[in-house]
Amino acid sequence: MEKQPKVVVAPDSFKGSLTARQVCQAAQEGLRRVWPEAEVVSVPMADGGEGTVQSLVDATAGRIINIDVAGPLGEPVAAFFGVLGDAVTAVIEMAAASGLPLVPRGRRNPLTATTRGTGELIASALDMGCRRFIIGVGGSATNDGGAGMAQALGIRLLDARGADIGPGGAELARLARIDASGLDVRASESEFLVACDVDNPLTGPRGASAVYGPQKGATPEMVEILDDALRNLAAVIRRDLGADVDGIPGAGAAGGLGAGLTAFLGARLKRGIEIVTETTRLGDKMKGAALVITGEGRTDFQTLFGKTPMGVASVAKSLGIPVVVISGSVAEDARGLYAHGIDALMSIAKGPCTIEEAIAHAGQLVADAAETAARLVSIGRGGPAGGFGRC
Repeated sequence: MEKQPKVVVAPDSFKGSLTARQVCQAAQEGLRRVWPEAEVVSVPMADGGEGTVQSLVDATAGRIINIDVAGPLGEPVAAFFGVLGDAVTAVIEMAAASGLPLVPRGRRNPLTATTRGTGELIASALDMGCRRFIIGVGGSATNDGGAGMAQALGIRLLDARGADIGPGGAELARLARIDASGLDVRASESEFLVACDVDNPLTGPRGASAVYGPQKGATPEMVEILDDALRNLAAVIRRDLGADVDGIPGAGAAGGLGAGLTAFLGARLKRGIEIVTETTRLGDKMKGAALVITGEGRTDFQTLFGKTPMGVASVAKSLGIPVVVISGSVAEDARGLYAHGIDALMSIAKGPCTIEEAIAHAGQLVADAAETAARLVSIGRGGPAGGFGRC
C-alpha cells in the first residue's frame, strides 16, 4: 500500500500576482497530481508587511473590515483591518490608513502628516470586541511619533498653554505635557504587538527623520525640524509617562510610530515573521509533516533577513522537516540560503518570458513547480513518482 505524506504549504504572496492563499491553492493542485490522497495543510503567510492582514485573515478564517478613516492629510480615506478567526485579534497595517501611497507625490509633507487614521482603526477594532492587536508599521507617510494615533484614542497632547497641539511631526516641537487620563480604557486593557523588522532609534543620524523622512517629502531643513520635534516628544514621554523610548531599537519605525505604540499603548516590538508564525500556530500544524513548501515573489539573499521563507524554514528545521522554496524568480545570490535551513530553491519560470506573462500564468506555474517538487521528493524517498515509499 502506497503511503501518502502530510505536506504543509506556507508561502507569502507573490506581490502583484497571487495572494498567499492563491499560492496555497495552486501548490495544492500540483501536489495532488503526485499524491492524490496526501494531507495538504495550507497556511497563508506574510512577514508583517504588506499583505499581512489578508494572509492572517485567510489563515484563521477571519474577515476583512472596511472603514473610512482620516488619511495622512486629514482627509477621509477608505481603509481596512482584519479580525482573525478567534474574534478577539485585530490585524492592522498602518499603511492602510497612514501610508505613503495615500498621499500624492506633490502633497507629501511629514511636517503635517498624521497617524490619526491608524488610531481610528484601533478604535473601530475595540468597538468590535478586539483586545489583541497585531500592527504592521511599514510604508508610512508620517513622522509624528504616533501622536495622531494617540489623540484618536483619547490621549491629550498639550502645549504650554494647555491647548491641544495640531497634527503632524512639526507640532511635536510645541508639546509641553501629555495627559493620558483620557486613554480609551479598552486600549489600556489590550495587548499590542508591533511587527517591526527595522532597528532604527527614534532620533539621530539613524533615526526616523534622517533615514526615512526624505522619501516622505522632507527637505534637509525639514529633517532637522522633525528630528528636534521627536527628541522633544521623547523627553516629554520620559517625564510624563516614565518610558524611555528614544533608544529602543525599532522606535523610529514608521516615523516614530514604534515609539508611540510603545509609550502610549505598552506595545511590544517583534519581528513580523515571528508574530505571524506564532499567530498561525505554524509549528503545531507542521507536526508529522514530511515536507514543507514555502515561497515568495522573488527570492534573493535579502530573504535571509526576516522574510517569510526563512521564518517558515526556521520552524520546519526545528522539527527536522525538509523545506522547498518556490518563487517567481530566484537570484544568483540566493544560493547562500542553503546554509540557513533551505533545502531547495525553485523558480516557477520554465524559460524566457516577460514579467507580464509570468504574472498571467502564475497559478499554473506554481502548480507545475509543486508537482515537480513532489516528484523529486518521492524519488528521493525511494518510492516511485506518485508514491511515497511503502508502509
